[in-house]
Amino acid sequence: MAGYYLGVDIGTYESKGVLIDGECRVIAVHTERHGLENPRKNYFEHDAQEVWWGDFCRVTRGILAESGLKNSDIAAVGASTLGADLVAVDRDCMPLRKAILYGIDARAEEEIAFLNGKYGEKKILEFNGRPLCSNDVPPKILWLKNHEPEIYEKAYKLLTGSSFITAKLTGEYVIDRFLAYGAFTPLYSTKDGSIDMEYCPQFCRPDQLARVCDTTDVAGAVTARAARETGLLPGTPVIAGADDSGAEAISTGILEKGDMMIQIGSSLYLIGLCDRIVRDPRIWSGGFIIPDTCSVQGGTNNAGTLTRWYRDNIFFDLAEKEGAGGENAYAAMLKGLEEIPPGSEGLITVPYFAGERTPVNDPKAKGILFGMTLRHTRRHMYRSALESVGYSLAEHFAVFAENRVPIRNVYAVGGGTKAPLWMQIISDILGREILTADVTVGAAFGDAVMAAIGTGHFKSFSEIRPYIRTKKIYRPDREAHECYKPYFETFRELYRRNRDLMRR
Repeated sequence: MAGYYLGVDIGTYESKGVLIDGECRVIAVHTERHGLENPRKNYFEHDAQEVWWGDFCRVTRGILAESGLKNSDIAAVGASTLGADLVAVDRDCMPLRKAILYGIDARAEEEIAFLNGKYGEKKILEFNGRPLCSNDVPPKILWLKNHEPEIYEKAYKLLTGSSFITAKLTGEYVIDRFLAYGAFTPLYSTKDGSIDMEYCPQFCRPDQLARVCDTTDVAGAVTARAARETGLLPGTPVIAGADDSGAEAISTGILEKGDMMIQIGSSLYLIGLCDRIVRDPRIWSGGFIIPDTCSVQGGTNNAGTLTRWYRDNIFFDLAEKEGAGGENAYAAMLKGLEEIPPGSEGLITVPYFAGERTPVNDPKAKGILFGMTLRHTRRHMYRSALESVGYSLAEHFAVFAENRVPIRNVYAVGGGTKAPLWMQIISDILGREILTADVTVGAAFGDAVMAAIGTGHFKSFSEIRPYIRTKKIYRPDREAHECYKPYFETFRELYRRNRDLMRR
């Protein structure tokens, strides 16, 4: 099918739409920004109707206006959202409460403890492949059942973000296989995608769940109602969609075994392709969007969120200057950091400001600034924070190495790639080359590409390889890498020695 392909990604702090042509050239980009609600400790929410669907509608209309194209020129649509969320909707697909977000929302600690006690560690590892964590949706469903039973009972469907957007567009309730198996286990059978009747009734009614399909399957077509709200043409095909990390991996060229993506957004996410399921409770492993491919994955709670915290609380004067028309605060915060030696002169940050997912899997983990002296400045603190993200990555890579997961190419994506110094720090800590793609618009680009695959413009994922090019390669400084090694070991030891104190 000839024409143009639209991808829209709903993120933690912004939503982005990308329109591409049949050769994956970007025709138009439109961005909408939004906030993140934190009503209580460990609670993180979005208004799914206003933020997710509202942004989607604003983005599509913006894309059409800025591209000058007609809605009939758009051949297909794909959407992704910010991961494993929970939104309860009524029969009209209207949210009954605000959406509970992915792993940064750790409200379901008691439910995770209950499930651990009910099933035992061995059984959970058997059906989940890893310990339960704040990124899992079933404990969030139990939290809803326990704390807001009236909402739970009224819920026609219990959806994740991409399912919600696709349902608003088409009236069809679907979830892609990669996200269903990665975040909803054990509610779906990993053998065939059917609802697992042994486990599902203990969490919710089977009819409350979406139907599993492949990410690039056409879920349905834009309805007349959705067309009025989005400006899209009724009948436009819509693929099932994905989570943002999977879509971003595709956008970066994570297409073959040995490819690894590090997504540096508000949080940090890793996806590496391999030939087998890896059974290690410290990380996640499962299938992938590309058929017959397995993956290893990891997720940390703080990357861009940490830089935002520094901007708002430590460098607030620079934020105020930006608001008055001055230099971008993030750019100003980086000035002078290159003059501080690797290791920030002995200052080490443990970045667990909102608990942590992999590899420590501890929602009660806390942040630490260790080694502070009168010599240190706020710029030392900020460089240390950037280094801490590199240390967290290095800890994941150490786990992958233990499990003999080959890593040939490492691609960095997300907002963090806009800071070359940060990319160089990560390259130095890992001792590896870091590649960035020529097209860096993110998950929305992957959504658009998958919409082209789903409607037959490309016959397979391998056909898009020529269209994804490398823009820059960061090569490690070997002297800096050696300097970072003892700091990395101290970083790892800081959590181990303070874990009990954090929980206390």
